[in-house]
Amino acid sequence: MKVNLISDTVTKPSKGMLDAMLNAQVGDDVFKEDPSVNKLEEIIAKKFNKSSALFFPSGTMTNQVAIKINTEPGDELICDHFSHIYNYEGGGASFNSGVSCKLIRGDRGRISSEQIEKNINKPDFYHSPKTTLVCLENTTNKGGGSIYDFNEITKIKTLCDKHNIMLHLDGARLWNALVETDLKTNDYGDIFDTISLCFSKGLGCPVGSILVGNEEKINKALRIRKILGGGMRQSGYLASAAIFAIENQIEDLKKDHIKAKEIGNVLEKLNFIKKVEPVSTNIIIFSLIEEIDQNYFINKMKENNIFIISLGNNKLRIVTHRDYTDNHHNYFLSTIKKIKF
Repeated sequence: MKVNLISDTVTKPSKGMLDAMLNAQVGDDVFKEDPSVNKLEEIIAKKFNKSSALFFPSGTMTNQVAIKINTEPGDELICDHFSHIYNYEGGGASFNSGVSCKLIRGDRGRISSEQIEKNINKPDFYHSPKTTLVCLENTTNKGGGSIYDFNEITKIKTLCDKHNIMLHLDGARLWNALVETDLKTNDYGDIFDTISLCFSKGLGCPVGSILVGNEEKINKALRIRKILGGGMRQSGYLASAAIFAIENQIEDLKKDHIKAKEIGNVLEKLNFIKKVEPVSTNIIIFSLIEEIDQNYFINKMKENNIFIISLGNNKLRIVTHRDYTDNHHNYFLSTIKKIKF
């Protein structure tokens, strides 16, 4: 039995999703003639109370295009020091958009309105870059799947409006936040100027992300997507997978959260674990005691066909997902309890 807990991106399409893909109506999306892609974009735009949406091949491209359409070269964006756009997108903000990132050390990937306000550059001080964009991430990846307090997001929006700053949400795992709270998609849509969403993580799709915004923003995004080579042809096969996931698999994310919290509870009782970060959704981040090397621990897991990844400095990450079954879960928990150092 192989237990892959490296990421929720390792999921594979369910049978129902494969059937939906096989029966998809397709066309050439570069000419905006793929009916399945058009349908997906309409569904997501409506859910988030936005006028438009645009389908992308990856979450990284979706975020990078959002940065591009919300800034000008030489500008500066504000984000948490754990942000995916800064740590895991290849320096794309500077390469693609010519902007710098002002990093804030928040709480498990979440920054506050007070922190942001202290880091906004004065617009009339031409020695500093102009602050034009704030990027939040919900749930946070490197922050361990934590969820923003929506009241804080509302405060951040008020601050951004006051200073004429755009607000973007990296919502790669926003679906996880939504099933864990009473909030709805339109709550987020009414706050953010642009939102990126992934289908290829917990929802189990093979490929695909989407950007939502107003018509002007998405028209700009369409051109930038073309420049970056993100236009796909008969991508309706992928869009139909996303439609199936939205209609059938969102509530399944709750099962992943339950398993993650059970793992966290078990890890807290083990003598070789120094600390387990609070588990909010499907990501568990924990630290080993100093006497145990992270690579040794990872290899010990591999010997038992359990695969996890390191975040560095003896900190490791586990991510539950829809292909992590009850049998996998029972095997993992029994195995981790038996391991001796």
